[in-house]
Amino acid sequence: MTAKLKPDWAGEDLLSRFVNVLIQTKPIYGLMKQQARNVLIKTAEKNGIPWRQTVQDFESSGIHEQLAAIANPDITYPDYYNVPFHAYDRGNLCWLAAFEAAPATYSMALRVWPNENLTWKIAQDRLRSSFHEVLATHGPKEVRDMLDIGCSVGISTLALHQYYATQQQGPVTTVGLDLSPYMLAVAQNNDVDCTVSQWIHGKGEETGLPDRSFDLVTLQFLIHELPYQASRAIFQEALRVLRPNGCLAIVDNNPKSPVIQGLPPVLFALMKSTEPWSDDYYTFDVEAALIETGFETPITVASDPRHRTIVARKNSTQ
Repeated sequence: MTAKLKPDWAGEDLLSRFVNVLIQTKPIYGLMKQQARNVLIKTAEKNGIPWRQTVQDFESSGIHEQLAAIANPDITYPDYYNVPFHAYDRGNLCWLAAFEAAPATYSMALRVWPNENLTWKIAQDRLRSSFHEVLATHGPKEVRDMLDIGCSVGISTLALHQYYATQQQGPVTTVGLDLSPYMLAVAQNNDVDCTVSQWIHGKGEETGLPDRSFDLVTLQFLIHELPYQASRAIFQEALRVLRPNGCLAIVDNNPKSPVIQGLPPVLFALMKSTEPWSDDYYTFDVEAALIETGFETPITVASDPRHRTIVARKNSTQ
């Protein structure tokens, strides 16, 4: 049987429209949002992820004082970034979102292999390595400079750097860029060995970085949080900053995944309540958009039961 292109709960299908009506009803939305948050915290703490303790530790760490040093005062936040998501009224523009990002990320990895009794650390390593394995096969043969757009609190960035630093001879330079200064403050705090050369507060659509300066650009679990117009703009920017033969690599939810398509109604309703751009993402032909941007025909691999990795190469003559 041929896999459906998208879940029934996304786009203009009747089920999707019904869920969207529920989300747009404020009292119901408030309950859904809180329940989605409770599910994440319960999953995390049941599996040994110290969610509440992590928040308490950051609150007493003095990290708040680092915000001014990392925030770019010239940033104008796009409209799509000024909407509630991930159960936070201010989205990623608040400390709580930054403090809870790592526990939420670790909890996400556990949901990929729910029946294998993995520890959260093993699940997280497996999630990252599944992406890196695709890069080893389809990515650039030599990587000197990398850019992780939408780096959040740096989990993806540090794992990417560590992978290439151990796989290649010679130095590897890695840059993490995100639109939330709160996330970047936590990323910088977590980068205790100063592994990453720069943590930049900036837009993925307009990085301000030089032309042809990177061998690899990654978007890790980012574009499901964006309207498709923003994703297209980021693809264009990635093409600009990549060197010839460099690659853009995207890992994110797989619309064709039987697991994603078969989510129980309660779970997909809760997920949509915290992801305002779900319909855009699940109906967005990413591969076609990459080709239209100017990349060569991309390679798409189902890198784990819930996620796909897409690797698109910049032509050697560009």
